[in-house]
Amino acid sequence: MNAPTTDQLPVVVVGAGPVGLAAAAHLMERGLEPLVLESGPSAGTAVRAWSHVRLFSPWAEVTDPAAEKLLAPTGWIRPDGAAYPTGADWAEQYLQPLADVLGDTVRYGATVTGVARAGRDRIVDSGRDEQPFTVHIQLADGHEERINARAVIDASGTWSTPSPMGADGLPALGEKTAAERISYRVPDLGDPTVRARHAGKRTAVIGSGASAFTALAYLADLAKEEDGTHAVWILRRGIGANTYGGGEADQLPARGALGLRAKAAVENGHASAVTGFRTEAVERDGDRLVLVAEDGRRLDPVDEVIVLTGFRPDLSFLSEIRLGLDERLQAPTALAPLIDPNVHSCGTVYPHGVGELTHPEQDVYLVGMKSYGRAPTFLAMTGYEQARSITAALAGDREAAERVELTLPETGVCGGAGLFDDPDAAQNSEGGGCCATPAILQIGIGAPAASGGC
Repeated sequence: MNAPTTDQLPVVVVGAGPVGLAAAAHLMERGLEPLVLESGPSAGTAVRAWSHVRLFSPWAEVTDPAAEKLLAPTGWIRPDGAAYPTGADWAEQYLQPLADVLGDTVRYGATVTGVARAGRDRIVDSGRDEQPFTVHIQLADGHEERINARAVIDASGTWSTPSPMGADGLPALGEKTAAERISYRVPDLGDPTVRARHAGKRTAVIGSGASAFTALAYLADLAKEEDGTHAVWILRRGIGANTYGGGEADQLPARGALGLRAKAAVENGHASAVTGFRTEAVERDGDRLVLVAEDGRRLDPVDEVIVLTGFRPDLSFLSEIRLGLDERLQAPTALAPLIDPNVHSCGTVYPHGVGELTHPEQDVYLVGMKSYGRAPTFLAMTGYEQARSITAALAGDREAAERVELTLPETGVCGGAGLFDDPDAAQNSEGGGCCATPAILQIGIGAPAASGGC
């Protein structure tokens, strides 16, 4: 029997999240065979991990057109476009139905452990581009497999690798040994076990983005019900005019309301802010923890620590692939200048596609949140545009691949880690404003940021 040619092999998509499943839908639309490898037991495993968190962006901005076409024959109807889904809503009402339509092209419990060129490590040049990719996976039962692929689209995201509390980007001294009292996610206080960890306790919240705002607001609500509950908000910078985002002037009212709730938590005494604190060490004080700053300051003991300092890509399983990554952001070299948080404080980016996502290794792409490396702001509709452009290129349609099909409005629409539960409040608030500090997950649509600011 003759071995299949490279063109007959599937395109492996790593991750069954929003952008990975969108990529699969676009591949099928182009007549290409996708194979989606998901480490979790269901679609949107990472999204389900923050199922209690409401998005800033409405349904109209978090579904992909090609995916909707696949879903339509099943009788699926997109939820109210003006409504704001939670992570659970997004996973259960869109991602899982989409994965179900894709059927056997989605494999669960399959963790990608390595990607390489067949018979070539990253050193070898000879015949490299003619070889298929080999994708090594480990199954839930521990067995290993090797899959051949014509191309690889890595949409595995960054959720599995949260950044540590250390101000130098490394874990603070003692952080690992105190792991039982440290979490890296917005707490779900509806879970009795999680609630018990914080009720009547003193919790440090490290971070300055919307995820930290969310945690502060949740803990402030808990403080109203449980005496002794208090949050210590730790910021590496000082508090300025933009610390709490756009407030009532924010063009995403849900996001603006979140910042105002975090501000109220501080002003009402449910949280206290500690500024200019760059954590260097975590020390034990009996059953409690003491955080120590680089300048020697020591905080009063806390019972729990919530670290919300961002995420970073896991590049370990791509070590045999030749990637072109920015030295700071770990994002594709051509994309990095568009999303650099040192420049783009609004987090808005130009729509982009295969041109900005191409690496020295042909036919391998990082998409979605992973394509942003350590940059904190990701736009889901931009991720869907990435998928459309890349699949067009893989199908040989360069004209479509290089054509921009995403029209961006004048103001950025970011999302993620929201608390918005009152649609009327969103519709009744008007005004302009800059994007807020980055969130756990940024979704929606945005526009090119003015040079040097919002």
